[in-house]
Amino acid sequence: MGWRYGAALRGAMVVVALCLYSLQAWARPAPREAVRPQATGYTMPATEVWELAAHSGEVYRIFVSYPAGKEDESPEDGYPVLYVLDGNAYFGAFAQARWVQDDLPVGKSIVVGVGYPGDAAWDVRRLKDFTAPLLDPPPRQWRALAQYESGARRQFLDFLTGKLREEIARRHRVDPDRQSLFGHSLGGLFALYALYERPGAFHSIVAASPSMEWNAQGILEDERAFTARLASGAIAGTSRLMVVVGDRDTDDDPEPARALVDRLDRLSGQGLRVRLHRYPDEVHVSVPARAVTDVLRFAFEIR
Repeated sequence: MGWRYGAALRGAMVVVALCLYSLQAWARPAPREAVRPQATGYTMPATEVWELAAHSGEVYRIFVSYPAGKEDESPEDGYPVLYVLDGNAYFGAFAQARWVQDDLPVGKSIVVGVGYPGDAAWDVRRLKDFTAPLLDPPPRQWRALAQYESGARRQFLDFLTGKLREEIARRHRVDPDRQSLFGHSLGGLFALYALYERPGAFHSIVAASPSMEWNAQGILEDERAFTARLASGAIAGTSRLMVVVGDRDTDDDPEPARALVDRLDRLSGQGLRVRLHRYPDEVHVSVPARAVTDVLRFAFEIR
């Protein structure tokens, strides 16, 4: 009988142990499933984005990079400003380069990207804003673009040098005498137009891979008129100009850019300062990213 009692006791103890284990397991919270962090968009520090309507009613998205919290440390004459066309595509690169150099002279500045509402890098409205009216009939290589508006470059220049500039000055302490402009491709073509049309509107202008072939090289007429005015003394002062281009640029062959700088360099006696910067390994679309630091130095360093 003793062995039966011992076996029964051992069995009872096993049952109690299992019950206790079950109670402990029941009391413990269930293991949590791994929770994936909520993804959010990245906002670059020291930047702001807002929209502004031109007098024509056209709405632009404005991106601004500035020395945040340092308004009391601004230069005596205010911060210099660089306006970057195609802001949706290029503002990020210029803003990042300015931000990481915030404590250097080139970082004590303001970068303004001028773009369009929406998240696309490019907007077809750039064709309208950056060009002269498309010829009628259009040159063969531009026929596909005849379905879009073109020819509002003067109105866009009015917006850049008028309402937008006034709004930037209202929000930030800026130097009115050190306003610069960067444009690439058709934006580079517009940058040349800004120089020819209003030579004193900007302190410095950078034309990157300018699409001078637009409208059968119609920009050459603007260049000739500008050259004549400058040579005659009709222009009191003019912007500094830097042309940047990639040697592997098959959209805008680098040779026209070199020839342009050669022609304009002959006007140094009339006060025009021009330089050419070539990037041996860059193609059309990669030129702006490669040129960012050179552009900031050209625009912001006092020479």
